[in-house]
Amino acid sequence: MQKILNILSKIFNILMWPFRKILHIFLSKKLIQQIEAGLMEDFLIILLKVIRLACHLDKKYRRNIEQFNARYVFRSENEGKQIIASAIFKDNKIIVMEKEIPDPTVKVFFDSPATLWNFLTNSHPDIFAFVLDNKLRYEGNLNYLMKFGYMGMHLKKMLLPG
Repeated sequence: MQKILNILSKIFNILMWPFRKILHIFLSKKLIQQIEAGLMEDFLIILLKVIRLACHLDKKYRRNIEQFNARYVFRSENEGKQIIASAIFKDNKIIVMEKEIPDPTVKVFFDSPATLWNFLTNSHPDIFAFVLDNKLRYEGNLNYLMKFGYMGMHLKKMLLPG
């Protein structure tokens, strides 16, 4: 009986080998996508907190948020790879949250973690190119999205001169 089970087991392993490879590749891609999404969400939260810190420390940079009231939501377009962060600019302060806030002034949707990375690290983010290429979608006032892009670019120039 044990010999029959061993033979059946070997036959099963031989037949399942191609499917195991495919399953392994599929699971690896899923895992990589989840890790990317997690890293991008952390990067976005850190960026928002660095903007908040820069506003506290630098008078010139703080002028960006004087008399500025806005509510931003950043999220991934795909529900499976959820990236969610929010920022509230009010009373010359910034509140950063790792959840979606209600009634945002502008809601920004990214098609992938890579798009978020490109948008946030680009030296001159062309928001219109991202929108035209369907990599970024927004709901709300475009001017607020442009202001955030400017603030990010200005912060990068402050931190990485030259």
